[in-house]
Amino acid sequence: MKQFECVCSYIYDPAIGDPDGGIAPGTAFEDIPEDWVCPVCGLGKDAFTVIE
Repeated sequence: MKQFECVCSYIYDPAIGDPDGGIAPGTAFEDIPEDWVCPVCGLGKDAFTVIE
């Protein structure tokens, strides 16, 4: 699965998820609820870009 990077440099790794934010390991970025925010800076999903 692809990783996504926030403008603050936080990287969302689907293999890890965001357990503190209620996102289970193995959750694809596309499957994260739209109201989820970056655990570092608080920006929404639109602040993330895919890492190629």
